[in-house]
Amino acid sequence: METPDPDRIKQRQINFRDLHPERNDARTAANFLADVDGVLETRPLSPIVLQLTYDLHKTCLEEIDNALIELGLHLDGAMLYRLKRSLYYYTESTYRDNHGYAPSDRNSTKLVFARRWENLEHGCRDPRPEHWRRYL
Repeated sequence: METPDPDRIKQRQINFRDLHPERNDARTAANFLADVDGVLETRPLSPIVLQLTYDLHKTCLEEIDNALIELGLHLDGAMLYRLKRSLYYYTESTYRDNHGYAPSDRNSTKLVFARRWENLEHGCRDPRPEHWRRYL
């Protein structure tokens, strides 16, 4: 049985902390989330507010928030925003569990990080062959 779109498509606002006057966390997050499977639309409303539309069958707000935190962005930690996020996490987790989405199916944001890590130039690559890395 296919669920109607209002239950499956979610529209949320993500608020960031205003740590520095020249920061534009909403634009950075919108550019990053454009590649995530399941994110339908991202629109920065201000430098610290991001409007987000996503499909619950492919991703959830908790995964998106964790990805943004790993990216180095700071979510607003005011009590109201933490309470709203907790409520959204719970309801979306319950929806996904009731519709048969196992936690192993939730890897779209991890794949984005893996692809990004492979493409970045950094000093964390070991030039030795695989069999030499395991040799002690």
